[in-house]
Amino acid sequence: MNSVKRIIAPQSLRYQLLTRMLFILSFILMVIGILQYVIMKDFLYENEAESLRSKLMSIPVEAFLTEELLQEPPNASNPGFLSREEFSLAFIDGEYTNLLGEEGLSVPEISEREREEIQDDLSNRMPRTLLVVEDPDGGRQLLVFRPIPPTDGERGMLQMGVSTEKLQQILWRQLFTFVVLSLIALLGGLIIYLSVIRKTLNPLSTIVDQVKTIGASNLTERVPVDHGQEEIDRLSESFNDMLERLDISFEQEKELKNQMRRFIADASHELRTPLTSIYGYIEVLLRGASQKPEQLAIILSSMHGETKRVIALVEELLLLAKLDRAPEIKVEETDLSTLVRNMIPNLNLLVDERTVHYDLTEGLIARVDADKMKQVILNVFHNAVQHTDPVAGTINVSLVVENERALLSVRDNGSGISKEKVAHVFERFYRADDSRTRQQGGAGLGLAITKSIVDSHGGTIEVESEVGVGSTFRVYLKLDR
Repeated sequence: MNSVKRIIAPQSLRYQLLTRMLFILSFILMVIGILQYVIMKDFLYENEAESLRSKLMSIPVEAFLTEELLQEPPNASNPGFLSREEFSLAFIDGEYTNLLGEEGLSVPEISEREREEIQDDLSNRMPRTLLVVEDPDGGRQLLVFRPIPPTDGERGMLQMGVSTEKLQQILWRQLFTFVVLSLIALLGGLIIYLSVIRKTLNPLSTIVDQVKTIGASNLTERVPVDHGQEEIDRLSESFNDMLERLDISFEQEKELKNQMRRFIADASHELRTPLTSIYGYIEVLLRGASQKPEQLAIILSSMHGETKRVIALVEELLLLAKLDRAPEIKVEETDLSTLVRNMIPNLNLLVDERTVHYDLTEGLIARVDADKMKQVILNVFHNAVQHTDPVAGTINVSLVVENERALLSVRDNGSGISKEKVAHVFERFYRADDSRTRQQGGAGLGLAITKSIVDSHGGTIEVESEVGVGSTFRVYLKLDR
């Protein structure tokens, strides 16, 4: 019962397919019926006309061309042939002469113009002419004509007609038979087509039922794609692709929420530590330390350092928020080698007794935001300084072309990063070596900021590291051709 309701529902695909199929089939049958009627009518009329012409040509016209015979009904000499009631026979020589009298059908008269056209056609041996006209009794007759040798200088012709009633009966029987057979065909087609539609749309119904069972908690389920129907298979594949994207989006959203929670927790922790220190120093001052110059200087110096740490952390958080929302970069053609070279004096201030080597390829032009790229170089270089020995540490900075891209790499011989930590170095507040970075004031945001800036330029940043050997950070940027 439910399947029937689905089929007859106006918005059902089954209903639409069924009605359109019936409409198309009915239209085709109607056209076939009309063509059959027209062709059959022409065939029957032409066949009947040929029969009439044969009868008309068999009449011994020479026997009644004299005035005496024309005044006497010719059926007197041939009563068996011309006395049939379904025929009409007339001699035309300017006027109509009914040759069968009351025994035959009434003679229909055609116009003078039509008579002249028929006589011309017969004289010129044009295709045989037939007419269907209305007779004086209200019936319709099929007429054929035969030329008669001229008498007294005037042309004459014989006109023979037969009622079309029997022909019309045959046509209507044929049409009725066709209509009945067409209705039977439509009914049989309807029954067969319902079964075909049901089997054809079963895969679609299966997909609908499976889709109803899929929710946010089970996005890993997939719809079968092998139904043996190309369109349904493509629909299944498209739906599975959509589920895949939804699944990825949900996972990303879940991960984003987790990162946000970790970010808030880490930011709160980072801010709480210096604020707690400042709060403790203020309590010490309130207890009388402000009266002791030597203690006051130490406390103020510590508070100043913690305040700078808070300000730096807040600035880094604001910068990350801007980069996440809509990176505002002002790109222009920049010579990367000149950019790095101009930063060397500032970078050398960070190295203490470490050894630094520079290998810069000249003439590498890229469309970048120079200030943002300076921050990238500074962050990566500062990270290398933090993880190398102040005396034995070695840092190599190179700028080369690789695979039609500019490659800026910073390699150090520091402590290195373990494989399980390498995947997290660009996460916010992540510290591969917590004690070292905290001791030097790092909050774990430098590399996260670096990655956001590089991403905003359409570049990539990678890290390769080995514990006890050192780390290499590589920044790839598009060259401006």
